[in-house]
Amino acid sequence: MIISTFDVVLFDLDGTLIDTAPDLGYALNGLLQAHGHQPLDHARIRPYASHGSAGLIKLGFGVSTDHPDYPALQQQFLQIYADNIARETRLFLGMEQVLTSLQQRGIRWGIVTNKPAFLTDPLTQALGLTEQASCIVSGDTTQHSKPHPEPLLYAAELLNTAAANCLYIGDAERDIIAAQRAHMRSVVALYGYLGEHDKPESWQADCMINHPHEILQWI
Repeated sequence: MIISTFDVVLFDLDGTLIDTAPDLGYALNGLLQAHGHQPLDHARIRPYASHGSAGLIKLGFGVSTDHPDYPALQQQFLQIYADNIARETRLFLGMEQVLTSLQQRGIRWGIVTNKPAFLTDPLTQALGLTEQASCIVSGDTTQHSKPHPEPLLYAAELLNTAAANCLYIGDAERDIIAAQRAHMRSVVALYGYLGEHDKPESWQADCMINHPHEILQWI
């Protein structure tokens, strides 16, 4: 249980702050159909939505990043996704109220994601989040991405606060590892894109939540 006061709440993007699975699934199925394959059910795609293009392409085509076909498939996937980046993507239910409450309490919030800036920036702009967030750190903003702590530490630096004053919320093990390495408190978003093989109870986060509104209980 977290009983503390935080200056800043930092969110992972996909699977924590916003539900991007519908548009990522749309892009994957578009790519599959372009190559003569049948589309996948969105329920099958959803647990892979936090794993980026590499995880989604492996799911759809059985192709890893070292396969000779991967670069072309990734380029095609990213183009389809970029063209449809905010087609159905929305804040998770209840998250708008959480962000409003944080603002009312004078608690700043930001985004730290592994999504590259060329996708993060238009997406957050389309959803009206760019102006609200106190900082946005993308996967290529710093030299290292999560699970390395550098992106989280950079966010704290941008906001002129100590890492110990930040709470980080994410739905993947790499999020919790990054927070622990940055000496931030951490929360697992169980409502995100966890797969059947994920074991969040073993990640040693400070707490786990089933719904965004539970965030307000810990700050």
